[in-house]
Amino acid sequence: MLRSLESKVSRRGLIAATAGTMAAGTAGMATAAPAGAPTGAPPQGRVRIGFERMVADGYRVLGGRRVGVVTNPTGVTAGVRHIVDVMHADDRVNLTAVFGPEHGFRGTAQAGGSEGRTEDPATGLPVYDTYLKSGQALVDIFRESGVDTVVFDIQDAGARFYTYIWTLYDCMVAAAVTGKRFVVLDRPNPAGGRGAYGPVLDKAYATFVGREPIAQAHGMTVAELARLYNGEFVKKAAGRAVELETVEMSGWRRGDFFDGTGLPWVPPSPNMPTPDTALVYSGTCLFEGTNLSEGRGTTRPFELLGAEGVDRRWAEAANALELPGVRFREAYFAPTFSKFQGRTIGGVQLHVHDRESFDPVRTGIGLLVTAKKVWSGFAWREDHWIDKLTGSAGVRTMIDKGAGTDEVVAAWQDGLAAFRAVRRRYLRYR
Repeated sequence: MLRSLESKVSRRGLIAATAGTMAAGTAGMATAAPAGAPTGAPPQGRVRIGFERMVADGYRVLGGRRVGVVTNPTGVTAGVRHIVDVMHADDRVNLTAVFGPEHGFRGTAQAGGSEGRTEDPATGLPVYDTYLKSGQALVDIFRESGVDTVVFDIQDAGARFYTYIWTLYDCMVAAAVTGKRFVVLDRPNPAGGRGAYGPVLDKAYATFVGREPIAQAHGMTVAELARLYNGEFVKKAAGRAVELETVEMSGWRRGDFFDGTGLPWVPPSPNMPTPDTALVYSGTCLFEGTNLSEGRGTTRPFELLGAEGVDRRWAEAANALELPGVRFREAYFAPTFSKFQGRTIGGVQLHVHDRESFDPVRTGIGLLVTAKKVWSGFAWREDHWIDKLTGSAGVRTMIDKGAGTDEVVAAWQDGLAAFRAVRRRYLRYR
């Protein structure tokens, strides 16, 4: 039905209406827009995502290729059309498969779930499930799909343990093994890109929430991460680097937060409802490793934290740390699902008042330290999930021994400095 509708209008004109300035190739260098650029282009000064720049360049990077796309509901244009629907309707693209990550391609699954192997009802395209798949299993999927070019376009949240960036890594490794090209279409880091924060993963603790040694808050876009992966890790895992091309954004700078981009926010997962969530997530997600609620089942997940028996003393202790850019409010809430479902609990709500100075990981550590001091019921999850989130046993053992926030943060500074030096080589935006 979609194809019959699209045939009544100029496909080129319809798709070009979503485009901005001309895309560049692997380096993402901006070029002047051609004479007679299509009307309906986004206004000057707005951030143009990688997909829009690729379309404006006539899909040159995909020319003559059998294309599969790794994406989810965040893969939308500025006009909130899904890129799979756009490309499927365009004769210039030979789109033959879709690969869905955690939560699925169309986003029907909750945390820790996926949609399985399906056929997309809107396009008829086969949808392959990549969640928790790596190595030979993912190699087999890519071979079965018959694609020769894999495109990645997913909105990240800026934290090492957000699984989409490891879907990116695993797919790059599988593409390298199978000799397929890999194209990354860039999007903003919603937490900004000013710097990297937090501990760097110890490879002994590698899991799907952290495959390789990067910082807990990496401060990179997905295209920058892809370049770092390819330069530092993929060859070791696959025996060779992948043939990588990135299509970068225009108009985005490292200090930009998402609300300044002019782009629509589509929740990249059910518990990431707003860019504010992403801003704090790389710190407060650490509460997944405890018996306290991380706010799932509320309208402010990862901004509301608490448990039964917690009272005003936690907010008072957290405010006494004078952490930069944030204040804490005594809060009471009843999660509708997950921990403490249907029970009223006490805790704190984070209020970030200065995003420039806010350090999400230091804040998360400060909240763990104070929660343990003021609430006698505090406990780590029995599976030591906190070690997987922080990338080692260091944070847990130091807090258990009574270390303060500054002492815990100081312990990872050497590793963080080494990562920052590597990171700088792969940054693409001012």
